[in-house]
Amino acid sequence: MAYLLQVDFPMNGPFGDEMTAAFTGLAQSITEEEGFIWKIWTESPETNESGGIYLFETKETAEKYLDMHTKRLAGFGITGVNAKIFAINSKLSEITKAPGLK
Repeated sequence: MAYLLQVDFPMNGPFGDEMTAAFTGLAQSITEEEGFIWKIWTESPETNESGGIYLFETKETAEKYLDMHTKRLAGFGITGVNAKIFAINSKLSEITKAPGLK
């Protein structure tokens, strides 16, 4: 069973192409995390929020990543991180064309 990690936090930018340029190295490093399957990056310049939706192989790897990521964000001065971990119902998700489920 795969696990979804939903994270959002306040951020004053960068967004769009500037975000891509600033965080390409970070994106590449995330792909090396234990149990990582994929991430969708989220951003809202209108509300000054950023975050992501991640898929991990196990609940434990999602929790481990969340702990590390929250500490990393705090190191950047970012607080107010909202996060939730959900189990995935693979059978229903496959019907609705969810990508990358194992």
